[in-house]
Amino acid sequence: MGKAVEFVHIDKSFPGVHVLKDMSFSVEEGEVHALIGENGAGKSTLLNILHGVYDDYEGDVLLHGKKVHFKNANDAIKNGNISKVHQEIMVVEELSVGQNVTMGYEPKKGPFIDFNKMHKEVDAILEELNCNFKSRDVVRTLTAGQKQMIAIAKAIYHHSDIISFDEPTASLTSKETEALFAVIRKLKADGITCLFVSHHLDELFEICDRASVFRDGEFVTTLTMSETTEDELIHAMVGRSVSSVASRQRPSQAKDEVVLKVEGLTDTTHGKFKDVSFDLHKGEILGFYGLVGAGRTEVMRVLVGADQKLEGDIYLKNIKIPPAWNTTRALSRGIGMLSEDRKNTGFNKLSTNTQNIAISSLEKYMTAGFFTNDKKKKENAEHFFQELDINPKLPDYLTVNMSGGNQQKVILAKWMSTDIDIIIFDEPTKGVDVAAKAEIYRLMEDLVAEGKSLIVVSSELPEAMGLSDRLVVMSEGRVTKIIDDVASHDSDAILNYAIGGNE
Repeated sequence: MGKAVEFVHIDKSFPGVHVLKDMSFSVEEGEVHALIGENGAGKSTLLNILHGVYDDYEGDVLLHGKKVHFKNANDAIKNGNISKVHQEIMVVEELSVGQNVTMGYEPKKGPFIDFNKMHKEVDAILEELNCNFKSRDVVRTLTAGQKQMIAIAKAIYHHSDIISFDEPTASLTSKETEALFAVIRKLKADGITCLFVSHHLDELFEICDRASVFRDGEFVTTLTMSETTEDELIHAMVGRSVSSVASRQRPSQAKDEVVLKVEGLTDTTHGKFKDVSFDLHKGEILGFYGLVGAGRTEVMRVLVGADQKLEGDIYLKNIKIPPAWNTTRALSRGIGMLSEDRKNTGFNKLSTNTQNIAISSLEKYMTAGFFTNDKKKKENAEHFFQELDINPKLPDYLTVNMSGGNQQKVILAKWMSTDIDIIIFDEPTKGVDVAAKAEIYRLMEDLVAEGKSLIVVSSELPEAMGLSDRLVVMSEGRVTKIIDDVASHDSDAILNYAIGGNE
């Protein structure tokens, strides 16, 4: 087997940030090769160079021993036979599966699209991938996992012999992840080279042959998965030992005082949740665990006024919230939420770090009249750059250009700049690396030590168990169990509650 991809002295900078520094390594033909490193280590930038998204860089990219330099993603697909499966599922919901797979490359009969040929060719690919949907199906009727398969079908349609997967399991259930891995194994058996980016280390051991480790834009080493351990991987990524499992470093700060009480909350319109009741204590980390579709996020959105309350009562510090509840009122009463969908609802894509961090606490920076003091806003941002180790430490840098983990820290800084007492974290470590996870866990402990109260929604059971003082388990919109002593329960028992089982 020869080398499928070689990166030779790749160097890439953006204004004020040196992202890739003299990076050289290679990927063998027909292997599943992981790219790993902390958020901001340069993984996505390198993939964007490979796929022609960035064409201004120094150094050389070689495919099967030949030097290439793609002008754009289309050039890479047509002339390099390489495709990318994105973390964010990119589909046109109203079109058919076949139209999505062949978009821009539809088979023609004269000047017109040959729909019969299209559906026949795409159905053959879907069958090969063991997909249980058809080319004529409308995309909006599919699950997240099925939509992810469309991207893989697209790569096969283009006869790609190199496919990169950027965080492909981020939006998938465990069953959909298993189906994806079965497909990747089949691609490998067919001689297709796969590049795989993931923060889930257990996935790397399950699916990858080797892993190349990046740190701060530099290549560190390539490790053979069968000959390495999780600790060695983490040490190579971070340069120090970090636990990949959530655990509390300090004693519980929970008090008897109840700061939030929820009684009989019911979604009478869409039926997403029913008769949800729980309370949150001062200084407590209250975990919410459940499988995808359990209704956890929907409940949290009602608490912060993003969605309307329909039935049931919510009490904040013993005072019942009014019927006309919205996010502004919630913020003024001291409750806020870090959304799971950080790219769309966490920050303003057109704003700088300084602006995004200050947006929820503007009254702090007001001068006479309606103007804000930019110097104060900048000082506040710089305080959190140090406190949360946000990189790059540039006040005027656009948040949208940061890595996922650093975007998460900017959103956290936004809420820490306010005086809220209750913070809801919805999937706070989704798509962030091991070191950033450890940092977020430490910050949560700092927050409860300051007397704040946290609700942490997580789909990762070890995280939910390791962080929580108490754990609320939901299944299909209902609370199936509230566990007071999490340490005395094993993961199987909690999973049983999450799939709707009993004691």
